[in-house]
Amino acid sequence: MKNNTTNVLTRILLFIFLVSSNTFGQDNQKLAQTGFQFLTVGTSARSAALGEAFTTQDGTSIAMFHNPAGLSRMTSSSEVNISQMTWIADINYYSGAVALNLGSYGVFGLSLKYVDYGEFLWTQVDPTSEKGYSDFEGWGMPTSYMAGISYAKDLSDKFAVGGTIKYANQNLGTSYVPIDHIVHEGILGIDGKDSIETIIGTQEYIKGVFAFDFGTIYKTGFKSLAFGMSIRNFASEQKYVKESFQLPLVFRIGISMNVLDFFDSISDVNKFNVSIDAVHPRSFPEYLSIGGEYNFSDLLYLRLGYITSQSDYSYSLGAGITHFGVSFNYAYTPFDTFSDVNRFAVGFAF
Repeated sequence: MKNNTTNVLTRILLFIFLVSSNTFGQDNQKLAQTGFQFLTVGTSARSAALGEAFTTQDGTSIAMFHNPAGLSRMTSSSEVNISQMTWIADINYYSGAVALNLGSYGVFGLSLKYVDYGEFLWTQVDPTSEKGYSDFEGWGMPTSYMAGISYAKDLSDKFAVGGTIKYANQNLGTSYVPIDHIVHEGILGIDGKDSIETIIGTQEYIKGVFAFDFGTIYKTGFKSLAFGMSIRNFASEQKYVKESFQLPLVFRIGISMNVLDFFDSISDVNKFNVSIDAVHPRSFPEYLSIGGEYNFSDLLYLRLGYITSQSDYSYSLGAGITHFGVSFNYAYTPFDTFSDVNRFAVGFAF
């Protein structure tokens, strides 16, 4: 059994190395060239308060949004988590996660994220107007959503793996575009040639794509020290009309530990978990996510996070309380230019 687990571990680590080498080893200086950016925005109050340093955090259904391997060590038979936040520019994010623990068969989960961009004032070119344009009504609002199915399992008492298959859809709305031309022979235009009439039609910009997440968590056996890694948003190249783009692929390596493990006299009811993630996104320079979570008797939680190399924000903080299987979590992220962001979440474990 031990040899089989070792072989599986070796193959998975080799697969991760090959994928990350081919994807991230290229000298690609293009920044902000990915689409479906709503997939990169974290909605969980707990993970946001930790600066998104969540790769090695396990035992909760929200792991599906970070590292699906974290599902494998969920202790309850089932769990539900619901989150809401108002992002910059009054964009509302809603997310939900449901997980079912089947014991030796592993843990299954469903995740959902929906983005409400609010109301838009549509306009169209109008040469008869003094402004050069006029208001236009009748087109729907832009929308984005993601739905995923996850599975995770412990391969040994130290090593866990997990994966997610998800469908992401983004509707950027509709616009007028030229679809054909008609030449009127004998009717001269201002250039002295046959006049040309442009036929205008509408073009919808809707794109849906399947993507994959994969992750691992390894418990070293030394105190609570754990390592983890994840690959998120792995998908084929997409195109709306002419310009193609990639999804925001992200590779993360994390480490975490309860530093109070070294103090036996207080570690029974007091825990202080420190986690650090090294992050390599496709369209942004590498950065570090650092988080600290103080846990008193698995009842009260105080959290602080820091993210390096961000232009408009850096730190976050939050708190949570859990009792009788019900949890409430809050996170606060101050911004320099935009309004500060507040995240709220509620969870139920059965």
